[in-house]
Amino acid sequence: MKNEMDQDIQKILYNEREIKGIMKKLGGEVSRDYAGKNPLLVAVLKGSVVVLADFMRNLSINCEIDFMIVSSYAGTKSKGSITIIQDLRTDICDRDVIIVEDIIDSGITLNSLVELLKQRNPRSLKICTFLDKPSGRQSEISADYVGGTVGNEFIVGYGLDYNEKYRNLPYIGVLKESVYSHN
Repeated sequence: MKNEMDQDIQKILYNEREIKGIMKKLGGEVSRDYAGKNPLLVAVLKGSVVVLADFMRNLSINCEIDFMIVSSYAGTKSKGSITIIQDLRTDICDRDVIIVEDIIDSGITLNSLVELLKQRNPRSLKICTFLDKPSGRQSEISADYVGGTVGNEFIVGYGLDYNEKYRNLPYIGVLKESVYSHN
């Protein structure tokens, strides 16, 4: 079904069928690795909520979820540290924790978040990301579970946004430069 947002998309990188396949693959890998365990899935809002929902539906193990909202920006510049806007409600001491991300780009915020969570003494701490964008990396961090890789393009859809728009697209698409270059 076409929608009004499709006109702003240059090309589709991952369609709905491909996304479902990626989620099934990630769910299978994590289910095997955490068999008999009850990991806590931590989603960093807002973008990862779509990924978390589909990811956990593809797990065949028990799990729990919790959410964080963090910021690492002052205006448009990253400040290199994070501010917690909403913290976890779950004590992660001696828990298996999996951070579920929509995309790892610069890695700055995620790196700071990992360091913060490590101080809370989880039994294990892993990262599962739907997409990895290594060309944007500014921090030494990598995911333990990766669904797919993208190049240095401005992508939206499936939780990823531009100015809070396009998150609800059922695919991952490259946003036309004309949409964001004039702002």
